[in-house]
Amino acid sequence: MTRAKNEKKFASSLKRGDRIITKSGMYGKVFEINDKDESCIIETQAGKIKFDRQAISMDLTEKLKKPKA
Repeated sequence: MTRAKNEKKFASSLKRGDRIITKSGMYGKVFEINDKDESCIIETQAGKIKFDRQAISMDLTEKLKKPKA
């Protein structure tokens, strides 16, 4: 129950420009968010793809900002 609550909070906190990975393993950047149908458009090297927000696994934005030691 806690996990589902955290996933819902994460999905609602997404914003344009976040670098993400989907549950299926696709990497990309959030291009557009649609609150009407709970979807978002992800920009990848292959083009733009529409996903349900619940299909996004994690946010890589902060991880990519950290300097490698």
